[in-house]
Amino acid sequence: MNTKNLFILSFIAILTTYYFILGIDKSIQLIKDEYLSILALIVILLSLLFFKLKLKGHQTINFIQNNQFSLKSTILFFLVFQVVDYYYENGFIGMISQWFLYWIMGLIAITLMETINCYKNYKYLKNKP
Repeated sequence: MNTKNLFILSFIAILTTYYFILGIDKSIQLIKDEYLSILALIVILLSLLFFKLKLKGHQTINFIQNNQFSLKSTILFFLVFQVVDYYYENGFIGMISQWFLYWIMGLIAITLMETINCYKNYKYLKNKP
C-alpha cells in the first residue's frame, strides 16, 4: 500500500475514533495540544517546498535508501506502544489521545527524510561542474 494513502486513511480513522469516543470538543483540544509538532511539520514542509522548487526540471538522485518495514512489524511496534500508553496514560482514553501525536511524528519523519534527500540533491547540483 502506498505510504501517502496509508497516512490519509489513518488520519481519517483517528479523527473518526476521536469524534465517536471523545466528542468534538475534546478532539479539537487534543489536536490543539500538539501545536508545536504541527508547527515543526509546517516548517519542514516549507523547507521541502523550497528545495523542490530549486530542483524543478532537474533529475534527482535518491541518496537516502528507504528501509521498508513490513506491515506486520509496524503493527507489532504500534501495539507495544499502545500497551505502554495504556499503562502510563491512565487507560484507554489516555492511550488513544496519543494517536494524533504518533501520526504527526510519522509525517515529520517521512517529510524530514524527503527534505534531506532534496537538500543533498541541491548541494550536488550546486557543486556539479
